[in-house]
Amino acid sequence: MRQNIKYARFLIALGMFVLCPSVLSAQGLSTNSKDPLEITADGTLEWHRADKTFIAAGNAKAKQGDASITADRLSALYRESAKGSDMQIWKVTATGNVILKNRDSAAYGQNAVYNLDEGLATMTGDTLKMVSPDQTVTARDKFEYWVTDGRINALGDAQIIRPKIGGGSDTLKANKISAVLKKNAQGQQVLHSLEAIGNVVIVTPTETVTGAYGIYKADTNIAELTGGVKILRGPNTLEGDRAVVDLGTNISTIHGGADQTAAPGTGRVRATFYPGSEEKPDKP
Repeated sequence: MRQNIKYARFLIALGMFVLCPSVLSAQGLSTNSKDPLEITADGTLEWHRADKTFIAAGNAKAKQGDASITADRLSALYRESAKGSDMQIWKVTATGNVILKNRDSAAYGQNAVYNLDEGLATMTGDTLKMVSPDQTVTARDKFEYWVTDGRINALGDAQIIRPKIGGGSDTLKANKISAVLKKNAQGQQVLHSLEAIGNVVIVTPTETVTGAYGIYKADTNIAELTGGVKILRGPNTLEGDRAVVDLGTNISTIHGGADQTAAPGTGRVRATFYPGSEEKPDKP
């Protein structure tokens, strides 16, 4: 059984929440980069030869190309060439007031481990936050960036907030939010897919949508929300097992479960409307 939902077609469009693509759009810190990696600090720079480690303290910063990581303290592991004349930083550990920057975006946390071989940066600590020009992402437990591969995870009470033109905002919440970016024909990294996993809530200035799992795929331009889907607009509700949004046709469909005979009401879609629940404009 299917029910067309005209006014809710944009609500489940998870693709509108592009998870900070500019954070991943550049190379980032990498052992494959030809740019030099520079470490600076306001305080001290220690060279521990036996451990093959540099320790920078006091507004310490490691920078390579457009990418940088700053913190109260940085510990950088290096390896040497066979002749011992070349040094290559392969891992940076940051503690205290960590800021990871890349072009016009920044991520904030208390601790970070950046493996330059893998292109993986993992951030933890209180008040995890990523900020780009069009959105803010927060998480309770961890941020994971596979910079070279174009993947990112926000774990634990993950949330994306996108301001709307004219005021208000759209918010996506879930236990985990993951995004994958791939290069297009022009060589730019663009959103390929986005997943919201566990206790998914989408809030707009006028509606709230809930479900267990959501996914958007750019190649089909279709978003899907599953697991006890409920759409609320004031007192009005629409309920079903699965909702599908075709962003190309602007058609949304809510589906019931496969078993519609197990019990009264089981597996059926339902819409409840309250006439006059929306304020009407004043007459001139």
